[in-house]
Amino acid sequence: MRVLVVGAGATGGYFGGRLAEAGRDVTFLVREGRAAQLAERGLRIRTPTGETRLAPATIKKPIAPYDIVLVAVKSYALDAVIPTVSGAIGDRTVIVPLLNGMRHLDALTSAFGSEHVWGGLCMIHGTLDEHGDVVQMTGLSRLVFGPLDGSPDESLPAVTETLTGAGFDSRASRHIVPEMWEKWVLLSTLGAATTLMRGSIGAINAAPGGPSFLRALTDEVIAVATAAGHPPRPQALALLDATITSTEPTTSSMYRDLVAGLPVEADAIVGDLVTEATRHGVPTPLLAAAHTALTLYTRTRPT
Repeated sequence: MRVLVVGAGATGGYFGGRLAEAGRDVTFLVREGRAAQLAERGLRIRTPTGETRLAPATIKKPIAPYDIVLVAVKSYALDAVIPTVSGAIGDRTVIVPLLNGMRHLDALTSAFGSEHVWGGLCMIHGTLDEHGDVVQMTGLSRLVFGPLDGSPDESLPAVTETLTGAGFDSRASRHIVPEMWEKWVLLSTLGAATTLMRGSIGAINAAPGGPSFLRALTDEVIAVATAAGHPPRPQALALLDATITSTEPTTSSMYRDLVAGLPVEADAIVGDLVTEATRHGVPTPLLAAAHTALTLYTRTRPT
């Protein structure tokens, strides 16, 4: 199957690069500056165990359909990307978005139709360095995908074969929406805590009142998800508890973007949960405070 990876940042670069390394037919849809960077240096993936260098195929605008479109851009870039992606969507194209939050599903479905849009999520501790190389900071690399309604799809076997066996954990799911919500709960808790307190989870836990703050924030986020009809399952709750009680210097990608002075996904990760809380009458003073702080950062950040 022909795969188009939209974006070659830490997420798209890593998963798309691994798929290409495994022999899949992968092309990256990137902007002109990133295309020039990849042409000069190649796609380099540095991990705790070594480095991979690839010569990726890139395009600036698709002119023919692809079988799978992996959308791996930040949420604030999606609206600008959608018109460019349209040329890649054929009658049987499957779109697998790897964005944070849930708002992107409505945008993609509105643009391309529900018959094309699946659910997807990824887990990776990664970033781009000053050279544009992908840096995987830990061994975590996971991809999950599946039809939004969980029903059988005739494309599922071929999509699964293409997206698995490429050097990272990957699987199809019949419960992709609950899993996406569980990631959102984890990510929003981690992102809100680290950006509001300007420190890692370990540092917060070591500060006076830090553990109580983290527990209260976590309870707010869980309450919102539960009220919205997506309560985290026991395994997800166990991971969340282990994360917020950690003494390690764990941060979020949103925190790392913030301290670097970059744009942040304030609305998709935190703001939309505050909106859900309001809709269901769930009080979220800590989550709302984090969204306010992130909004102020966005409005005052030099561009």
